[in-house]
Amino acid sequence: MRRIILLIGILFLFSCQKKKSASFDKEGTWQAIGYGRILHIDKDSFSFYDTSSISCLPLQKGNMDSFGNNLTLRNDTLVQRKGTGIYEYTRLDKMPNICTDLLSDSKRNDPVYNFEVYAEAIKNNYAYFEDNQINWDSLYTANQKKISASTRDLDLYLVMEEIMSVLKDNHGYIEPTNEVYEQASALDKDAASQTEEDTLPEYGDFQMAKLVSDTFLDEDLTVDSPIVTWGKLKGNIGYIHVKSMWLFADLNLPDSLVQKNGYISTYVDAFAQMNEAEYIEKERIGASNTIDRVMQDLQSTDSLIIDVRFNGGGQDVVSLEILKRFNDQRKKVASKKTKTHDGFTPEISIYMEATENAYLKPVFLLTSQQSASATDFFVMASKVLPHITRIGSRSQGALSDALEKPLPNGWSFAISNEVYYDIDGICYESIGIPPHYELNYPEDRQPFFRRVAQNLEQDKEMILSAMKDFKR
Repeated sequence: MRRIILLIGILFLFSCQKKKSASFDKEGTWQAIGYGRILHIDKDSFSFYDTSSISCLPLQKGNMDSFGNNLTLRNDTLVQRKGTGIYEYTRLDKMPNICTDLLSDSKRNDPVYNFEVYAEAIKNNYAYFEDNQINWDSLYTANQKKISASTRDLDLYLVMEEIMSVLKDNHGYIEPTNEVYEQASALDKDAASQTEEDTLPEYGDFQMAKLVSDTFLDEDLTVDSPIVTWGKLKGNIGYIHVKSMWLFADLNLPDSLVQKNGYISTYVDAFAQMNEAEYIEKERIGASNTIDRVMQDLQSTDSLIIDVRFNGGGQDVVSLEILKRFNDQRKKVASKKTKTHDGFTPEISIYMEATENAYLKPVFLLTSQQSASATDFFVMASKVLPHITRIGSRSQGALSDALEKPLPNGWSFAISNEVYYDIDGICYESIGIPPHYELNYPEDRQPFFRRVAQNLEQDKEMILSAMKDFKR
């Protein structure tokens, strides 16, 4: 018996040692394939760095527990799952010297160095040089000549903005300091003379959503959701208005902070402290809970309208979580590849899961040029569902994720580094997904908003008329 107990004890200790060793297999330094990222893992903690051949800037630190089950080893590759994305890393022998060398304050604030870091990131990661017929070498050379050690922050920002405008990147942006942004805004105001357009009313996304929902709904069934409005029209037609593809997560926001800083600012501050994969999963869960309630209320309708005309996007997982309520079998909805410094990664497929008792009666999806980003993805993914008909105008065509990057001086920017394709291999970046029934909405934001806001009943009748045409 003593021998048996001793043997069990040895096996137990050996098992624990194996488990402990396995848990440390991920330790070390890993370089992302594409994206310009390095992940360093030291026992229970991690650090992310944004890197190029001339820079290494810290991004985020945290505890390994925040990855949950989203970080796994596959042979010699580290695989991170985040939303609909799969990110692969290869092991480095050690941290690059550029990541361990101290960056001096003078270099950190050097306009030439900041411009070069910006340019290097675009060269290595921007995915649409060929599609948008951009000669990067010429664009870089022309703008590099404008930068010197004495260049003011405002002028550096304006040069960077000029490059971004040439790239025609729907997800591209630059965030300087508030002071620089205000200086640039003042220049725009000085350069522009007031026109009749400046005196016309302006509308926001959520404001438009309320105006339209109030007009459409004969029976409002909305409960406890600031993001989704739902109910019924006459003729047993259901109506779902989705205002955004984010803001669904339950982040336990303190009322005092919401009152002080506003809901969205407080929400952004809260999720900025979280691991991104954890935050995205919370968005999916929140969307799932909301859309379950919506579909329960509208399951008995004869047809449905889903309105995303004023939805600027959010998270792709939210889009799929909503859309799968209309899908009865697992389907591939898209594929994507990522820009690397010398080409592209292999394409990966994106799938939509099925829902039991899916809604398979006629669905009419309302779109516009303001249906962007994750809403673009929602519209594109809906193409695999034959009972969904698109009415309105093309979506915006901002499908790529925004690759966010820091600059040494503390500014940040983003560029599109991924190419999405629908199931037929078509890329809709910049051109948007077309509707089945065109309503010729204005492309520009405020003219479109004003046209709808000032003709609410007419807009509703146009849509109902289009629906009748497709039901025949």
